Amino acid sequence: MATEEHAKYRPARIEPKWQKFWDSNETFKAEDESDKPKLYVLDMFPYPSGAGLHVGHPEGYTATDIWCRYKRMRGYNVLHPMGWDAFGLPAEQYAVETGTRPAETTAGNIINFKRQIQSLGFSYDWSREVNTTDPKYYRWTQWIFLQLYKKGLAYLDEIAVNWCPELGTVLANEEVIDGRSERGNHPVVRRPMKQWILRITEYAERLLNDLDDLDWPEGIKEMQRNWIG
Repeated sequence: MATEEHAKYRPARIEPKWQKFWDSNETFKAEDESDKPKLYVLDMFPYPSGAGLHVGHPEGYTATDIWCRYKRMRGYNVLHPMGWDAFGLPAEQYAVETGTRPAETTAGNIINFKRQIQSLGFSYDWSREVNTTDPKYYRWTQWIFLQLYKKGLAYLDEIAVNWCPELGTVLANEEVIDGRSERGNHPVVRRPMKQWILRITEYAERLLNDLDDLDWPEGIKEMQRNWIG
């Protein structure tokens, strides 16, 4: 009969043991060749623009982790990767605030973010870890842009944009609140600038129609409809 001492759950002792086992045995690695039914579950990659995770990260990751573990137990070959959305304003602003080079802060933050995520025991396939600042990754985003350009789906035009002088960049409508930037609360002005444009309108009807076939919450689908126009 187990004593009360042995019956206690001791995460500091138990969790590292199994996390090390999962890592060394690649327990959650998706099989490249398999007859099992496939499931691809992609979380929103975090911005490594701070010293560590906030509570919103594990809140969402816990839900997808439960789903992935359940589907594995049901015989699915689950692809569940993790990565770092490391380009853009969040990383740049963090570097400005801390007075360090973006490459240095991003690399250090990724190390800490990964340590924290692994310590929570999520079942990610780390063999497919993605870093958007890695040339081996963004060369493919450049390649995709070239294909769009060759097909006439990317073109230059002068249009009115949300310009933030303090941040030195153009902002999406969703990043502007009452004439100020969501990040940093800086003034934003409308001005004409030459921009690369993607002909999303070429696919607007198809995108709108296909939304009806998605098993998504209606509120999310309505948001997509408003973005498509």
